[in-house]
Amino acid sequence: MNPLENDSLAGKVALVTGSSRGIGADTVGFFAQAGAKVVINFRNKESRAFKIANEIMSHGGEAIAIGADLTDYDAVQQMFSTAENTFGKIDILVMNASGGMESGMEPDYAMRLNRDAQLNLLKTALPHLSTNARVVFVTSHQAHFIRNTPTMQNYAPVAYSKRAGEDALREMIPELKARGVGFVVVSGDMIEGTITATLLERTNPGAIESRRQSSGKLYNVSEFAAEIALAAVEDVPLDNTRLVGNTSDFS
Repeated sequence: MNPLENDSLAGKVALVTGSSRGIGADTVGFFAQAGAKVVINFRNKESRAFKIANEIMSHGGEAIAIGADLTDYDAVQQMFSTAENTFGKIDILVMNASGGMESGMEPDYAMRLNRDAQLNLLKTALPHLSTNARVVFVTSHQAHFIRNTPTMQNYAPVAYSKRAGEDALREMIPELKARGVGFVVVSGDMIEGTITATLLERTNPGAIESRRQSSGKLYNVSEFAAEIALAAVEDVPLDNTRLVGNTSDFS
């Protein structure tokens, strides 16, 4: 269920990275249903991205799909230029795309994507953001709390890289505030139905059920996307952090 009221984002522009499937797709869908003009970003799922855009437009919404690998800085610049030329300044930027568990990638890929590319993404976005824009960075409890709470060995490189990315982005908060831009980190536990959870379950059988038993509840894709959508419109928390679900196992 969409947590946003109909037409509450009418006239607004929202760009969600990694929105051709999963959490990003549901988030961009919520924004579109609330009246926003949406930009769907994809790396290699072109057909899925255009299917989502076409579905939104078939219901009277406005949407475009733009391919851009976030580690390709020229492509990122082109993405923002195209978005602004099409819809105008961006009011909501959701930094959802991440990775590092893909096979065949270089050893430093997770850090390049989850830290370096995220920082470049936000810096590149700044001239294209509207006054009073909102930026939402999506992460996991396993990454957010990695310094004090260990995680599964095969996820650790991703967790450390995402935490490094979060730290780098947080250093920009004073500059963002000076520009009137709100910044929120949304952190969640394992999200059932995501690629990451599936990969972790494959290499750590029982991992999802173990977390479910420990936390009492794991959010699904749509439920977590709803939290991200709310983070884009509700007041910025004092610590710029929105923790979703039970965090009693983390410190």
